[in-house]
Amino acid sequence: MNIILLGPPGAGKGTQARKLVDDRNMIQLSTGDMLRAARTSGTAMGKTVAAVMDRGELVTDEIVIGLIREQLETGGDHGGFIFDGFPRTLAQADALGDLLAEMGQSLDHVIELQVNDDVLVERVLGRAAETVASGGQARADDNADSLRTRLLAYYKQTSPLIGYYHAKGDLTSLDGLASVDVVADSIAAVLG
Repeated sequence: MNIILLGPPGAGKGTQARKLVDDRNMIQLSTGDMLRAARTSGTAMGKTVAAVMDRGELVTDEIVIGLIREQLETGGDHGGFIFDGFPRTLAQADALGDLLAEMGQSLDHVIELQVNDDVLVERVLGRAAETVASGGQARADDNADSLRTRLLAYYKQTSPLIGYYHAKGDLTSLDGLASVDVVADSIAAVLG
């Protein structure tokens, strides 16, 4: 089973992906993690990624699709893939659909974690405060201004995917502000 988790920064996609990895033996494909791993892998693709990143340039969609292809080809025995942080644009969604079709796979579900922006900002700032209070270090971008900038980028680039996947009949929207366990149960009900 292959799924996409959609939602703005702080909506809980990473938390829910980790639960799916633990509960269903799925593999989380986070583009950031894949790029970091490729950069240090020493493979031909890894050298390409390292060169692009060392120049301070953005990694192209073609490179990311190539990394995803590698993961799909070498995935082994598991419960499917969770696409986390990809696709972010309509062009990436088309490229992912083409890749899955070429490999004889499908996209089974797209789950949107819906949130109220003001409540989301309060949640993220609260999370940062709890982290600091417990002796940890909050993420540098867990502040109101940075989060609003990230939200704006999400709505400009990624939110068109909601309509795209809705039109294809793949989208299920869930309350991302419910408790972690309630959201996990809702996702489990969608996945069956």
